[in-house]
Amino acid sequence: MFKDLLVHIPTERSPRPAIDASVSLAMSASAHLDAIATGYASTNVPFLAEGGAAIASSLQFEYERALERAEAALRVFEVEAKNVRINYGRYALNGTLADAVAKAGAAARLYDLTIVSQGDPEGDTFDNRLPKELLLQAGGPLLFIPYTFRGAFKAARVGICWDGSRLAARALRDAMPFITDAAALTTITLNASEVPPDASPERLLTHLARKGLPAKAVSLQADCSDLQASILSIAADESLDLLIMGGYGHSRLQETVFGGVTQEMFRSMTVPVMMSH
Repeated sequence: MFKDLLVHIPTERSPRPAIDASVSLAMSASAHLDAIATGYASTNVPFLAEGGAAIASSLQFEYERALERAEAALRVFEVEAKNVRINYGRYALNGTLADAVAKAGAAARLYDLTIVSQGDPEGDTFDNRLPKELLLQAGGPLLFIPYTFRGAFKAARVGICWDGSRLAARALRDAMPFITDAAALTTITLNASEVPPDASPERLLTHLARKGLPAKAVSLQADCSDLQASILSIAADESLDLLIMGGYGHSRLQETVFGGVTQEMFRSMTVPVMMSH
């Protein structure tokens, strides 16, 4: 079971989805929950005729404002954590964008699961970019919470996205605490003819059955442009609470590049999604 959790509390948008989901998950799992908020300071300060001292003063002001934003978000979290009497910690991280990403990525490596908010599809803000960076840097699973999420997190009905790949297998193993506690499991395979025969959907069902985990199999043909929409359609049809999938992406020349389905899921998720990279 997940017993040591980390949540990133956004400072540029509502913190409620991340707080509500993480606190309710920690309570149901009797887990410890640490919260971090990363109010980063922009280094793009305006040119000042007064020189280096004035620039340093402006940067210090930016750092202080960033820390204030982080502390404000953490106070909201702390109220909820105290209300339900979970074991928790809270940490504010500040600095430059690069500093905040590095600190948050390193911190996430020592937790069973990291919970993050889905970014705003229309924005290009730090809170949008950090969860994607954490997926690549954490070395463990991330639970993405839709920005439309309300109420307590549950994972009674779980969907396992399966394409026979290494990343799908990693996500399957990382998600076992959710999978073993689920009331209903659905495996989701698109374009099954493209899945390696030795890792077929049928073999996945056999693997789960040996663990005492019966699952319903759903298989569809879909165009490449419709993969993510097809997955979310199945999630709606099966009333799923949670999707499990591999997170496809890498860093290239300081640019984070994600696969099409992963990128579209970042933009359009309608249920919580646990990803592993």
